[in-house]
Parts: sequence; structure tokens; C-alpha cells
Amino acid sequence: MDAPHVEDPGAHREQAPQQPRSAGRTITELHETAVPYDAEATPGPGPSSRRKWPRGEPRYLGLALVGCGVAMLPWLVVLAKTLPTTTRVRHWSTAWVGLDALEALGLATTGRLLLRRDPRCALTATATAALLVTDAWFDVTTSAAGTEFTTAVAMAVGIELPMATLCTVLAVRSLRRPSRDPGRGVRTRW
Repeated sequence: MDAPHVEDPGAHREQAPQQPRSAGRTITELHETAVPYDAEATPGPGPSSRRKWPRGEPRYLGLALVGCGVAMLPWLVVLAKTLPTTTRVRHWSTAWVGLDALEALGLATTGRLLLRRDPRCALTATATAALLVTDAWFDVTTSAAGTEFTTAVAMAVGIELPMATLCTVLAVRSLRRPSRDPGRGVRTRW
């Protein structure tokens, strides 16, 4: 005799419609779809938990970048010993106006992307933070002693470095908290 047929109570439930995918993928999605270095390895710290490079990606890019960074160390020594303490520059004002224009563009673009909840604001915020730190460094190190130096330090401590910190925090928070709603972009606490 056949056993009575028992239906699964969840068999007739309607499945929720799938949300349309956005053009970009979140960091979590990228991490979840990565191919493990060793498929049989147990997860955890160490070489067995490393990820493979996707096909077509240069495998040694990371090593090349580390090598370039290390190779610059002797160059820094050469610069420190051979550069003159003072110099005359033909396009001094153009250099400073250009740097400040890039900072303004970076801040405006980051703000616009943040208002649109676009996750690319992490990229522009990072670049803008680097520009602001660079500006603070050169303002302080190229200023003459006295009032000019005091003004440069005040600008660096009061405006440029706090703005760089704000941009860095924004970038980190944007990367850590990707939106779960594909149509909503970045979700921050701002």
C-alpha cells in the first residue's frame, strides 16, 4: 500500500518578487562571490583563506606596488641630500590655484554623490582627503617664518586637516555600510 501523500506546507507560498539589480555591486556581494584560494581549506586567517585573482587580473600587481614603494626609499634619501633649500618657481600661483581648484571640485563632487546616495562618493572623498592633506603639508612647509607660518598652521589645523578627516570618515563609513536596497545607494549616519 502506498504511503499517503503529504504536501509541504510552504510549497504554495508565493515567492517575493526579486528586486531589480543595480549596475554596481556592493562590497559584500563582491566578497561573497570571490573564489577561494583553496576550495578545501577551512576559513580563517593565514594563507589558506586567501582569494584567487579573477581571470585576466595581473597576479603580481600587489607585489609590484610594494616593490615600487620600497624602491622609492633610496630616492627619498637622494632628494633629501641634493635638493636646494630654496628655489624660484615660474608658475607658483598656477600650482596653488590648481591644487585648490581640485580640492573644490573634489568636495563638490563628493557632496553631490553623497546627496544622490551614490557609493562612488567613497572614491571622491578619499581623493579629496589626500588633496587636503597635501595642501596642508605644502602650506606649512613652504611658508616663511612669522605670520605666514602661523596662518598656514592655523589653516591646516582649523580647516584642511578636519575636512580631510571628515572625507576619510565618510569614505570608510560608505564602504562599511553598503545599502541593502539596490536602488538606494550609500547609507550613512550623516
